Amino acid sequence: MATLTLPAPAKLNLWLHIIGRRPDGYHELETVFQFLDHADQLHYSLRDDGQIHLRTEIAGVPHDSNLIVKAARQLQQQSGCALGVDIWLDKILPMGGGIGGGSSNAATTLLALNHLWQLGWDEDRLAGLGLGLGADVPVFVRGHAAFAQGVGEQLTPVDPEEPWYVVLVPQVSVSTAEIFSHPELTRDSLPLKMRPVPEGNSRNDCQPVVEQGYPEVRNALNLLGKYTEARLTGTGSCVFGAFPSKAEADKVLALLSETQTGFVAKGSNISMLHRKLQSLL
Repeated sequence: MATLTLPAPAKLNLWLHIIGRRPDGYHELETVFQFLDHADQLHYSLRDDGQIHLRTEIAGVPHDSNLIVKAARQLQQQSGCALGVDIWLDKILPMGGGIGGGSSNAATTLLALNHLWQLGWDEDRLAGLGLGLGADVPVFVRGHAAFAQGVGEQLTPVDPEEPWYVVLVPQVSVSTAEIFSHPELTRDSLPLKMRPVPEGNSRNDCQPVVEQGYPEVRNALNLLGKYTEARLTGTGSCVFGAFPSKAEADKVLALLSETQTGFVAKGSNISMLHRKLQSLL
């Protein structure tokens, strides 16, 4: 049977502004997504009986609730494909970290099965299906750093600098729903009027609320902030700072490693997943 191994990379929100709240409760955002060369790995093995099985148990996530399984089943249903798949996950991206682990896993699954099942769906169609799974899924499907509007699905490709990042991973899981429903969350940032997106934005409107509720995150921001500008990604819990070289990033992580868990990764405007897919063509 055909098998395929693909990465599911992390992302950062280089900044995040909340500019309003829609009648359906979702928030209107403006943000810039950039990928990291740091990823989960997913392994897919084709089945001819239509069965879809995630063979790796994820603590706290029932099999049928996992976005990997949901993505596979929705693609199977909407394409009418009679094939199935066994999936294994090597998980290194933290859950509830704001670096897109679940959404990235779902996007990689859509692209992997489009390839394995030979469906021939284009990127627009896959991204449209992905949006129903989560607002961050389309950017992972498209695989290019982007300025995002709406709930995060209106994407304009951008090419920010690609520094090395130190990413600290406080040992807490931050609930996105909790942060977006918080009464003190800023919801009235002014939309940007300049295109292309100006450099220098670094504010995350979620950060004050997360710092207030999660002292571990506040502590990580303060510690990393001694060496560079430290920011929250998404709704957290991960925080990050940019460095011009791997050597400098490694040095800072080593200094912080006694009290902080984290990793060093290169920023990338083209995702690892898409670079790997290109090599398969």
